[in-house]
Amino acid sequence: MRVDGKVAVVTGGSRGIGQATAAGLLASGAVGVVITGRKPENLEASVAELLAQGIPSDRLYAVTARADRDEDAARAVDAAIDRFGSCDILVNNAGTNPAAGALMEVDMAAVDKTWAVNQRAPLVWTREAYKQWMGEHGGAIVNVASVGGVRPAPAIGAYAVSKAALIHLTHQLAYELAPTVRVNAVAPAVVKTRLSGALWHVDESAAAANHPLRRLGVPADVASAIVFLCSDQASWITGVVLPVDGGVLGATGHLA
Repeated sequence: MRVDGKVAVVTGGSRGIGQATAAGLLASGAVGVVITGRKPENLEASVAELLAQGIPSDRLYAVTARADRDEDAARAVDAAIDRFGSCDILVNNAGTNPAAGALMEVDMAAVDKTWAVNQRAPLVWTREAYKQWMGEHGGAIVNVASVGGVRPAPAIGAYAVSKAALIHLTHQLAYELAPTVRVNAVAPAVVKTRLSGALWHVDESAAAANHPLRRLGVPADVASAIVFLCSDQASWITGVVLPVDGGVLGATGHLA
C-alpha cells in the first residue's frame, strides 16, 4: 500500500484513528501530511509522538482547526498546498458525540453539534480540497463513518444518524466527483479511542464479545484500511463503505 509522493490532510489528527492514519500515510510514502485538531496542546503532543516514531519533521505539519468551521477548512487545505505542494488525499476523520440518549430526549443543541461535525463538515472539507486542488489534479477522499450508520444503536442515535448521512454523502460524492476523484469510507465498530470510551471502559471483555473476532479494534486497524483506500492499489474502487469492525456487519449480513 503505497502513497508515494502524495500529500494528505487528516482532520482530527491529534489522537486515535487520525493520528494512526497520519503515521500510516507517512510510512507508506506520503511526502507531507497536515493534521488538524481543535486544541493546540493536543496537536503538539501528537506531533511529538509521531516524531518519536522516526517521522521526519519536514513531512508533518499541524494546523489548529475546528472541523465545523468553514474558514478553518480553507486554511488547512491551503497550508498543505503551500507547505508541501499539493492536496492529493483528504481523510475526513474528525467526529464527535457530545451527548448520549434516545432521540426523543437528547438535547437538540448536542444533536446540532453532532450533525455539524459528523455530516456537514466532511462536505465542507471536500469542497475545499476539490476547489483548491483535486478538481484540477484529482485525488482520493476517505470518510470515517461507523457501523452505527448502517444499523440502529441504543443511546447514540444522533451519532448513528450522522454517520448514516456520511455514508450516503460518500456514495453521492463518489458519483459526482468521478472519474478524477475517488471517494470511499470506512465503517469501524468499537475501536479503543477516547471518543468511544463509554462503550468499553467499564467492561472491555463484554464489549469485545459482541465482535465475532472477539477483540476491540485499535486505531491502526482502521488506519491500515484508510491507507489502502488512499493508495493506487485501490485505484478502481470508489463509492465503497468498507467495514472495519471485527466481523460485526459481515456476520449479520448487513453491509452498507
